[in-house]
Amino acid sequence: MTLRNATATRQRILQHAQRQFAQRGYAAITVKGVADAAGVSPNLITRYFGGKDGLFLAATRVEIPVSNSFDGDRSALGSRLAASIVQRWFGAPGQDPLLVLQRASGERPEAAEALAAFLDTNSLEPLYRYLRDSGLDDADARSRAAAIDAFVLGVSTRRRVLRSELGDPAELQTWLSATIQRLADG
Repeated sequence: MTLRNATATRQRILQHAQRQFAQRGYAAITVKGVADAAGVSPNLITRYFGGKDGLFLAATRVEIPVSNSFDGDRSALGSRLAASIVQRWFGAPGQDPLLVLQRASGERPEAAEALAAFLDTNSLEPLYRYLRDSGLDDADARSRAAAIDAFVLGVSTRRRVLRSELGDPAELQTWLSATIQRLADG
């Protein structure tokens, strides 16, 4: 097997694992089920990832570029964040590593820790710095960032983890935009 094929096979396994973990959580997924879906031997999952735990950790590595949402005036922050959120939620259903972490956080302590660390590093802290740098005092910036972060996580949990209908993307984006902006403005 060439390196190129190994890389493609590893990526195919991860895509199927992300989809399955996102749709059904950690406990319901088996190495054999992921292997069958990816069209590979379960031994390859053990070889590449060390088993189910390693596969889960690899499938939940999350990198979301948030810097674009923080470029520009605070008066349009809600619009920028809402557009980014809706694009993520409707972009690749069932394969979002952040959704995998959300669903698995009740089953796996390491998933809950990874989700909290991700949100602190990639959502709460950048949002706090942005609001502070936009002219809010430290305490106000921190409380508004925490409110926005909690709101988005709550909506995400309700609509994605608990599998409520997301609804029309345009309507959802409009509602998220207005609510986030109210929280940003105080």
